[in-house]
Amino acid sequence: MSRPSPRRVRPSSSGHRLLRGGALIAVAMGVMNLTTYGFVILAARLLGPEEYGALAAVMGVLLVVNVLSLGLQATAARRVSADPDDLPQIEREVMSTSWVAAVALGVVMLVASPVVTATLSLDSWGPAALVAVTAVPLSVMGGQAGVLQGEQRWGPLAGIYLAVGLGRIGCGAVALAVRPDTLGAMVGVTVGAVLPVLVGWSALRHQDRRAVAEAATRRWARGGVLRETLTNSHALLAFFALSNADVVVARVTLHEHQAGLYAGGLILAKAVMFLPQFVVVIAFPMMSRLGAGREARLLSLVAVLGIGAVTVLGTAVLSSWAVVFIGGAEYAGLRDRLWLFAVLGTLLAMLQVMVYTIVARQRRRSVVLVWGALVVLLAAAPFLSSLSGLLEVVLVVDAALFAALLVRSLAPSYDRVRGG
Repeated sequence: MSRPSPRRVRPSSSGHRLLRGGALIAVAMGVMNLTTYGFVILAARLLGPEEYGALAAVMGVLLVVNVLSLGLQATAARRVSADPDDLPQIEREVMSTSWVAAVALGVVMLVASPVVTATLSLDSWGPAALVAVTAVPLSVMGGQAGVLQGEQRWGPLAGIYLAVGLGRIGCGAVALAVRPDTLGAMVGVTVGAVLPVLVGWSALRHQDRRAVAEAATRRWARGGVLRETLTNSHALLAFFALSNADVVVARVTLHEHQAGLYAGGLILAKAVMFLPQFVVVIAFPMMSRLGAGREARLLSLVAVLGIGAVTVLGTAVLSSWAVVFIGGAEYAGLRDRLWLFAVLGTLLAMLQVMVYTIVARQRRRSVVLVWGALVVLLAAAPFLSSLSGLLEVVLVVDAALFAALLVRSLAPSYDRVRGG
């Protein structure tokens, strides 16, 4: 059954539809996060701290590379939400841009794979090359998800999120069973990244060709999607560079075992960070609309803080179970500090809300603060020699950045959307 096209996206949805969509996305992203971290936990158990430390560093690079996908998603969702009358043309330009940008990024990362291999002290260039290959389907998926998010087609979008998690745990488990090392794990990640693209293609393939042809005659800035995608990706790159720099710092400055333990603690931190991500997915279209940005931002922060507080308390009370969650007895040395990693995850989740607010409102100058925080963290790296010291510095830097972004967002002119 073909989907109606072009379909007007209403400026505001009913409370019932919003709650239903929010619940659907929450469940889908919950499954995605559980299966994604199921793969991480499986890898941590099979590989051990040293080998898993290498995989965590490679996955950190992949998360940074994934900002192009997130930039494409944010651009598509923002444009569809702000101007639903141009939906066919926006979809057409977004998907064309997604394919071109995906291939270009893959080539760049392939050329850079020797540098990544040397920087992360990897045994071979294979894992770094697979990051380049994985970047292509991830980026295409970003464009697909953004169109669906902007249209508020929560069902197909939930299907993409389910495919991300199920593809990674399914293909990753098979690959680790065949070859339990960093290269084997990355083969599974790469193959699993194709599944959500197929789901997205299925959801968008029934577009009305006549409507698209008519939309092509409308006036739409040539290259506008690409320019905004690069701007949005820059903001998200700053955030993901900051949120993943610590695992690279640990890999470079700490002993291998300590670096592996820190990477294990980050399993919990990233789980807490991504747990409330559905809040951002649902709120972002509202953040992009004139007059709704501040309310959506404040409600999102309250929701994320509430979820984070529960996880911090749960981790403190059930620390022995939390050790099992991140990999078992080999990570027992983290037991008394795991609640701090949960605090870190909550801080990162709240920073994510602020960064998506920057994207929704096109407040490009605010990104300088994120880069500044990264510079401070890297400047402190040579003076760090312990896991506790690194964790404390990261917590202080992230908390200071959140306070700065929050204060800046309270300016009366902040919620005026810039750019188009």
